[in-house]
Amino acid sequence: MKKLLVLALVLAIPFMAFAQGSGESAAADDDTIRIALIIENTIDDKGWCQSMHDGITQAISEMPDKKIEYSYSEKMLPVDAGSIARQYVAQGYDLIIAHGAQYKNLVLEMAEEYPDVSFAFGPCSEIGPEKVFTYMPESEETGYINGIIAGTDTKADIVGLVGPVDSGDAARYNRGFVLGVQSVNPDAKILVAHTGSFSDYVKSAEVATSQLGNGADILTGSSQQAIGALRATAESPTAMWVGQDLAQLTTTEGQLKCIAASSYNYAAVVKELVGKIESGTKGGECIPMNFANGGFVFGYNDALKADWVSPELEAAINAAIDSFVADPDGTLADWADVDYSTL
Repeated sequence: MKKLLVLALVLAIPFMAFAQGSGESAAADDDTIRIALIIENTIDDKGWCQSMHDGITQAISEMPDKKIEYSYSEKMLPVDAGSIARQYVAQGYDLIIAHGAQYKNLVLEMAEEYPDVSFAFGPCSEIGPEKVFTYMPESEETGYINGIIAGTDTKADIVGLVGPVDSGDAARYNRGFVLGVQSVNPDAKILVAHTGSFSDYVKSAEVATSQLGNGADILTGSSQQAIGALRATAESPTAMWVGQDLAQLTTTEGQLKCIAASSYNYAAVVKELVGKIESGTKGGECIPMNFANGGFVFGYNDALKADWVSPELEAAINAAIDSFVADPDGTLADWADVDYSTL
């Protein structure tokens, strides 16, 4: 009975992980910055949620001169997240990050209710109110890089793209991927489909299986749901994968199939948020993420690079990244003009 009671009490409390001053209260140390993260999936989902968690922990490690407490709550649907957010407010948190556009209404309501706390959510390109930060990955850049790889390496001239929904950073990634493929292989057929979910592994596996059946030999996908598509790709003897998160390079399937991956580096966003809060700016700004400001990173699968990345392909990838750094606003300014119906 005692063990069951303890378990019940543990389950009733949101999971928390602390760094730089664990257990210290804001009242006890005014220099401590307290950051809370609310996510709909988990911190090890090899996608959207893990990238933010990893970014926060990386940012903390890169700011050793600052005292930062960090907590997170997983598997929080928007309908449930309000109560958790209010707990964080009551505990004196300075910044609450609700990681996903689905939390927009909640964040805007909370910001009005608690004007002394800063909130952040994304992806969103809109400028938030005074106490709300937004952030937008300009993921057409990462999609473009993966499109160059897919368009170059496909032997069937058919590639597949498994998206979650056609909006936000997913829409930017997908259209950037199309432009990347077309830049090196204008004759390639690009199969585009959306699962309608950011976390439905089963559906994304079904979509990927369908695309593989239609001849695609290089696939990609965005958000955490893409793991299902990667697993389906791993069952094909010939098909390969290009990833949107570096964590996909280290999965069992990714080690065998993922040629390379781009990843969101949320450390750049978190460090900027901390700096702004310290300087007195509590919100009202949108923080972009791109290669120019360190918001994206890119890496190869060392075990596959020799067979799948020729010197010419690597040179094309480097040239594209250099162009993004030199002109982050203009290189892919036409990404929104991509029309799937013409593919």
